Formats: sequence, structure tokens, C-alpha cells
Amino acid sequence: MRLTRVYCPGPLAADAEIALPEAAATHVARVLRLRPRDPLIVFDGHGSVYRAEIATIAGGRVEVRLLDRLAETTESPLEVTLVQAVSRGERMDWTLQKATELGVSAIAPVLAARSVVRLDARQGDAKLKHWQAVVVAACEQSGRSVLPALRAPEPLRTYLERPADPGVRLVLDPGAGDELAALPPPGREVHLLVGPEGGLDDQELEAARSAGFRPVRLGPRVLRTETAGTVALAVLQSRWGDLGGSGRG
Repeated sequence: MRLTRVYCPGPLAADAEIALPEAAATHVARVLRLRPRDPLIVFDGHGSVYRAEIATIAGGRVEVRLLDRLAETTESPLEVTLVQAVSRGERMDWTLQKATELGVSAIAPVLAARSVVRLDARQGDAKLKHWQAVVVAACEQSGRSVLPALRAPEPLRTYLERPADPGVRLVLDPGAGDELAALPPPGREVHLLVGPEGGLDDQELEAARSAGFRPVRLGPRVLRTETAGTVALAVLQSRWGDLGGSGRG
């Protein structure tokens, strides 16, 4: 039987008793209806994972007893940062969920010229909090023990003007001559830029190229933004990560 996985920011240590965060406690006690001595898995989002059992449930508070630390190897050897133009509502949630399931190591939401969504500072903070919850839930579901780093949303031009991080930089462009699956092995780190619903405009594509992003396409069809990023991540992980047990090379 697959045990319930719960994110708890910690610190975690064997034989300790800790209180679960409010949202996790509500889910465990009221949705799953677990009881004292029921087993579960607790992880801190940084790689520490413990077998645990529920110690007490009182009102809305749930305390668990940490037992032994587990060794898990669910992180991909390919470190992918998804630079995703913010899409509307559930589309963005779906993208973040699937990117997390596919082993992305970081997510950088950006606002492009054709982005339907516009965010001020207050809205950006609220969205970031909501997206963090989506990522946590995806880690709990998929068995990951490390939360992908999630950056605050910012204009695409601001992201592109920042000094480049190490690694190969790729931008999805339906008009590109090179196909993603035909590239040579990209190395350990990849930064993948995906445009919004209407795609990146010509100025943005040129700015991306100037910032070191190589245009690539996925195939003969134009995919929706939430589909494009997910498919590209699947290709990267299948060819050079750990999807399908392919190994690297």
C-alpha cells in the first residue's frame, strides 16, 4: 500500500514529534480521516524523508512521530529550469503540476508581451503563494522529496537582462530549424523558455537569442503553452534525464 506523503518544512529528526502545517493537518485528519498510529511519510522539501506515524489528533492539530530516515532517489540528474510565461488560471496550475511531476528543478514564471495575465505586486504575491501550494501537492503525489525552486513572477525582459546562469539555454519556437529531440546532449543544466498563449513576439525571440537562448521546435504542430512545456520537459527527461529508465547519453 502506498503511504500518504506529507510536506513539512522541518527541521526533521528521528524520534522527534512535530506538528503538521495547518493545510496538511486538515487533509490528513478531515479528508483522509487518518487516526493515531496510522503510518505516513514526511519530507522537508530539501531531501530529508522520514517514515512516520500519527501521534495525536486534537481539533485541527495533528502531531506525528518521526521514525527512521529513508533513502530516496527521485531527483533527476538533469537540472531543468522552466522559464514559463504565465498563462491563465488552471492552465498555469496544470503546467506547474506536470513540470513538478516531470522532475523540473526550478520554475521561473515570466510575463511576456502577449501574456493574457497581468499581475501587480499584490497579485503576484498571491499567485506565488497559490503556485507554491500546487508544487507542494505535486511533490506529495509524485513521490518527490525536493521541492522545485519557485521564483516570483517578473517581466520576461527583466529575466533576460539578468546575467545568464550556467547551462544550456533553449527557447521553444515553432519556426525554429532545429528540433529539440535532435540536439546533442545538453549537459547537466538546461534552461527552457516557453511563451504564453499567443507565443513570444519577434522582439522577445530576438532578445532571447541575444541572451543565449537557442530556438528549437518540438515538431510539425503548434502546441498550446501548457502542452508545449510539458512535452518539452518529457523529451528532455526521456533523452537525457531519468524518464523511462533511459539514463543519460
